[in-house]
Amino acid sequence: MIQSFSDHAANERTFLAWVRTGIAVIAFGFVIEKFDLFLITLERTAVGLGSRIKVAHLSGGPLGRYDGLAFIGVGIVIIVLATVRFMRTTALIDDPKPHRATGVRTELVVSAILVVLVASYSIYLAIT
Repeated sequence: MIQSFSDHAANERTFLAWVRTGIAVIAFGFVIEKFDLFLITLERTAVGLGSRIKVAHLSGGPLGRYDGLAFIGVGIVIIVLATVRFMRTTALIDDPKPHRATGVRTELVVSAILVVLVASYSIYLAIT
């Protein structure tokens, strides 16, 4: 049996949870980005001026192109940081010397950025 198997299994479960979160954030970014492209196309093909105004109101405006890309970027950063953390923790579990739990600030910062992105996008959707 692998030494410290339960610790390695917990580390792998944590890694996979972070990867799932990153993939979900990337997928949400793609949905936002594709919806903005759909609205831009719809706006260009709208027949009447009234429908053009309604579609333009739904579009994200000048920053609408970057909100989806921001979510995609944060999702990629989450996956990269999860991989680095997984490899570092695996090495620390295999090391027989005791170690202090450090390095959680990065995960907290990325989580805080994700919360700010989601909150700002939610507020934007509520206002418009």
